[in-house]
Amino acid sequence: MRLALVQSAASPGDPQENLRRGLALCEEAKAGGADLVVFPELWQTGYAPCPGDAAGGQRWRDQATSVDGPWLGAFRAAARRLRLAVVTTFVEAHSTGPGNAAAVIDAAGRVTDVYRKVHVCDFGWERVFTPGPGFTVSTVRTAAGPVRLGVIICFDREQPEACRALALDGAELVVCPNASLLCDDRIGQVRTRAFENSVAVAVANYPLPRMNGRSCLFDGRAVHRNRPRDHTVALADGRSRLVLADLDLAALREYRTGSIWGAAHRRPTAYASLTREVVR
Repeated sequence: MRLALVQSAASPGDPQENLRRGLALCEEAKAGGADLVVFPELWQTGYAPCPGDAAGGQRWRDQATSVDGPWLGAFRAAARRLRLAVVTTFVEAHSTGPGNAAAVIDAAGRVTDVYRKVHVCDFGWERVFTPGPGFTVSTVRTAAGPVRLGVIICFDREQPEACRALALDGAELVVCPNASLLCDDRIGQVRTRAFENSVAVAVANYPLPRMNGRSCLFDGRAVHRNRPRDHTVALADGRSRLVLADLDLAALREYRTGSIWGAAHRRPTAYASLTREVVR
């Protein structure tokens, strides 16, 4: 399966321009042989922050779109026409308040999942978002065959429970739309999430100068014939580009049958403190 990780600039606060750019990137991904394309966080709005004043905040909220709206509908039509699975990101209009969302669209143009960011950055402007209810896995049909796919968004990556929950629900591939500076420690997080769960983890991030790129894919197969293996499939620099990376799903599935990592040797009864409410 070939992934295309979008490491391109979006136009802040301009959903229509970002739609145009996004559809062109889908075309480019397909021309590059991709089966799945992943956009960075809040592509629809270019990760434009919500203004603090009432009028500006309302204009920002007015950009929110529903799952069945025309903005997402254009990506669904492109996915169907190109036979390309797509994970695109947007401000979701929702009855509980705006969501920082990602839609998973299969190669037939069907929405198989809509994930809303659970760990919103409520220490900053993202406090305007309503956190999502949890992590979900869906079977996504691609031109290369089906894959069990889960989504995390940016700050979710820094909470190990997010990938673990998806892995326990059968995810083979976790994709992470991102909008942050990916320092070495954060790249290490991604590598570790793949290693400790025996899943592939892919990150799509904005390029320089706003963020620093470093979109990446780790395939989770950290051992081969009882020896350590570098499971880095792709790790981009900071330039604007479409990052193409090949994932050997058959090899990953075989690896998972004998892996000592993931769920095989857990002791859940010893982990009560993980679900204890923490008062800040």
